[in-house]
Amino acid sequence: MTRPARFVLVLLTVFCITLPLQAQDQQGNDYYNSNQEPLVEQPYAQLPIGAIQPKGWLLEQLKRQRSGLTGNLDEVYPRVIGKTNGWLGGDGDGWERGPYWLDGLVPLAYILDDQKLKDKAKDWIEWTLNSQQEDGYFGPKPFDGEPPQDIQGVQEGPRRDWWPKMVMLKVLKQYYMATKDERVLDLMTNYFRYQLEHLPDQPLGNWSYWGNRRGGDNLLMVYWLYNHTGDEFLLELGDLIYEQTFDWAGIFSNDKLASTNPVPTIHTVNLAMGLKTPIVYFQKSKDQQHVHSVKEGWRDIRNVHGVVHGLYAGDENLHGNSPTQGTELCTVVESMYSLEQMARISGDTDFADHLERIAFNSLPTQHDDEYKLRQYFQQANQVRITHEERNFFNDANAQLTFGVLTGYPCCTTNMHQGWPKFVQNLWYATDDNGLAAMVYSSSEVTAKVGENGTEVTVVEETEYPFKESIDFTIQSPNEVSFPLELRIPEWAKKAMVQINGENWKTLDVEDGHMITVDRKWSDGDKVTLTLPMQVHTSRWAERSVGVERGPLVYALKIGERWEKKQPPKDNWRIRNAYYEVYPTDPWNYGITEKSIKDMNFEVHFNENYDGTYPWNLENAPVKITTKAKRIPEWELYQNSAGPLPASGTYRYGHKASTSEAEAEEITLIPYGSTTLRISQFPVVP
Repeated sequence: MTRPARFVLVLLTVFCITLPLQAQDQQGNDYYNSNQEPLVEQPYAQLPIGAIQPKGWLLEQLKRQRSGLTGNLDEVYPRVIGKTNGWLGGDGDGWERGPYWLDGLVPLAYILDDQKLKDKAKDWIEWTLNSQQEDGYFGPKPFDGEPPQDIQGVQEGPRRDWWPKMVMLKVLKQYYMATKDERVLDLMTNYFRYQLEHLPDQPLGNWSYWGNRRGGDNLLMVYWLYNHTGDEFLLELGDLIYEQTFDWAGIFSNDKLASTNPVPTIHTVNLAMGLKTPIVYFQKSKDQQHVHSVKEGWRDIRNVHGVVHGLYAGDENLHGNSPTQGTELCTVVESMYSLEQMARISGDTDFADHLERIAFNSLPTQHDDEYKLRQYFQQANQVRITHEERNFFNDANAQLTFGVLTGYPCCTTNMHQGWPKFVQNLWYATDDNGLAAMVYSSSEVTAKVGENGTEVTVVEETEYPFKESIDFTIQSPNEVSFPLELRIPEWAKKAMVQINGENWKTLDVEDGHMITVDRKWSDGDKVTLTLPMQVHTSRWAERSVGVERGPLVYALKIGERWEKKQPPKDNWRIRNAYYEVYPTDPWNYGITEKSIKDMNFEVHFNENYDGTYPWNLENAPVKITTKAKRIPEWELYQNSAGPLPASGTYRYGHKASTSEAEAEEITLIPYGSTTLRISQFPVVP
């Protein structure tokens, strides 16, 4: 299949512009690794790690990761991410947690060009590269006899399990993208031959069901290697891996998710990882049903289990759509990773729109400002964060509190990939030797473009997602012709493009798409993209209302009181101090029906925001004010906001308690800037 249909708007110049002959003769980008036949031609190729540099608040976020848990997890969590780890040759944990950490540490180290972080990662990389045996197996050596049942507080899975190696393959891929170390290709080639030999007798689910559910990650690496080596056995292996992986395409099709509620057997992190699997295999199958099934499943997940911040309720299994059900941090970062791959492979901008929704809402609220604490679960309506029972499927170990190891340690090690991989997917190389801005944040990209591979830099300056304007400045040693693609989100009506201050196009479209500006560029040329952000409302569980503007969801601003708690003596899992958070302001508000009908929402910008770090109450760059009324009968229930009061018309609203009450002005701020919040509001008369 050729790239998905996109609106291609070409700026005509006095120069005759033709496609490079080489690009017409071969599949994909001339300068960066792309799908090779018989894999489907893909619209976008990833750039080397380091080619995209974050700026503004996103750079500050990565610096906070460096000084926080990502840069220091081996010191904070030494009993697992320490010298005894099996991925360093020790007799400690040999399963997923070391690779999880490296999956964020490696890109962070090379994006920031930080030698200390590189050295930390290199110890693990070198051990792994040197661990490969003659038959192709790599990784921690299996124990002789019975494996320990518990290693320093960590359950040890069989070391031959396919699943943790899938994570380490992702790590090695990123290391190669940063260094071009050919040993990575050799290790993968030998390991994939080992898989082809042993999977028929020891399938992906042989040691744990995680490998069966998460085989899409394995498949992604097989196709990546094929595009480097062209070894045909990899295509055979890919078919085998897909056959042995859980049937995600079947689960996503024919309204299965919509008709089975709450599907308690579907683990939400598996779902986040499995989401991409049919589209990954689409590269080989070329069957459009594989793409359609994912879009159908994603729609059903939103309708039956979706919450306003962009993900779904699941604590840890899918759990309906109440805004007080939990969403796991691993689900957040793995959904982002899946959406990044799906957008790149398919070119479908719906996936990029949703990626931004998660990145700018779900992710920043689930870790603290210094990146030293995290929540295992978050709630869309979260008014009290305590070590108390809630209506979660898995309700142990202070799941909702902020800590290092509260909940389960998987999120402590897996959270680190979110922001660095987001940086890696801001820009892509296009199949016609241009550049594409797929998601937006202040950054700069350096890449080869055009017929002769001229190296250019594009500097992106913006206060997006808080403001509407994005500037792109071209830096080039000489005039060069290449296409520049820009994503127009589905929510942006009448978007505008200017070139060097002159109006080029006003885009009045119904659906999101990519536009292409194809011209001869000179050093200093500037493109300004304006994406109008109108406040609008969305409807969720029990007819509750979400308030949105651009890619951001807005939530009630609630004052916070943090209390440090010592680990309980009767819970061996909680070994570190953790924090509970209590409200200092009322939270039980419903937005008035008149405010929604008249769209009475006023936008105000924080003149004191310095552009550094936006994700807290003090620094929130923008706020919205509107009218609301308190609902006295809406109280705590099992330590969360009680069930949503009925919303709707005067007849069905809270006539007795609110119809005569005077409306108050409330302040909403970006969801990602909150810790406590109401983001799905009842509607009152």
